[in-house]
Amino acid sequence: GMGLPTTANYIVVSTLMAPVVVELGAQNGLIVPLIAVHLFVFYFGLMADVTPPVGLASFAAAAIARTDPIKTGVTAFFYSMRTAILPFLFIFNTQLLMIGITGPFHFVLTVASAIVAMLVFAAATQGYFLVRSRWWESVALLLVTFTLFRPGFWWDMAYPEFREVPAAQMGQLIEEAPANTSKRIWVEGISLDGKDVRKGVLLPLGEPGTVRERLAHAGLNAMAQGNELLITQVKFGSVSEKLGLEQGYRIVSAEVLADRPDKEWMFVPALALLLFVAALQRRRFKTGAPNVSGAAA
Repeated sequence: GMGLPTTANYIVVSTLMAPVVVELGAQNGLIVPLIAVHLFVFYFGLMADVTPPVGLASFAAAAIARTDPIKTGVTAFFYSMRTAILPFLFIFNTQLLMIGITGPFHFVLTVASAIVAMLVFAAATQGYFLVRSRWWESVALLLVTFTLFRPGFWWDMAYPEFREVPAAQMGQLIEEAPANTSKRIWVEGISLDGKDVRKGVLLPLGEPGTVRERLAHAGLNAMAQGNELLITQVKFGSVSEKLGLEQGYRIVSAEVLADRPDKEWMFVPALALLLFVAALQRRRFKTGAPNVSGAAA
């Protein structure tokens, strides 16, 4: 961190870091909305105000409390680093950013599960739930936290989230897509600097129309070439150019959501494990057992 004001902080991290995260993610199959990536890098930019060596907020707090600024900064670092995992969670589960919410019940379920997950995370990292936790209880609480924040991690193992659609069927897929939606597409080709490229992008389609019109909304033209689509033009300054698409790339496939049970069913075993740990600790609380961290079960 450089101790920049909030606005300048965002400009710097979004300019320098966001494109790198988007490109690395696309090359490894992680396709996320740009707003999620910007919030991801902005989070770490803001942490510079709390953590050394900059730690402006920590040093200001130390001056108010009349304590040693270095010790205050180290303590702030210790507490803040435990929250560094949170941006990774909303990158992998964008519903935490209210992206992809389908209705009021889904909204309430997402918010409620996130609140419970944050409280359980605090209990696990502090080592105290109803009473002082044993080491394996803290591990169980962290597992509950992870499942509530990222249920798709386990659910995708049994039910893949997306199914692949060949490029030959993309015309119908694009025409039938609802207004102002985005489609996950995979492209292959050789970049202008001679590198082999295979990556996925989230392509916005705009208002309903023909395939040509909807692709033009994203700033590209394409023509059929066998079972693939060949990108013939990328408009300067368009969304497609910002996504790293280039003339000559081939659209080889698309991905659509698979028909599967809701991933929120993973909340059931997570809450069952939480209740199990709570029952054990409540029994120790009632019997007055010694609250020694790491005690034998």
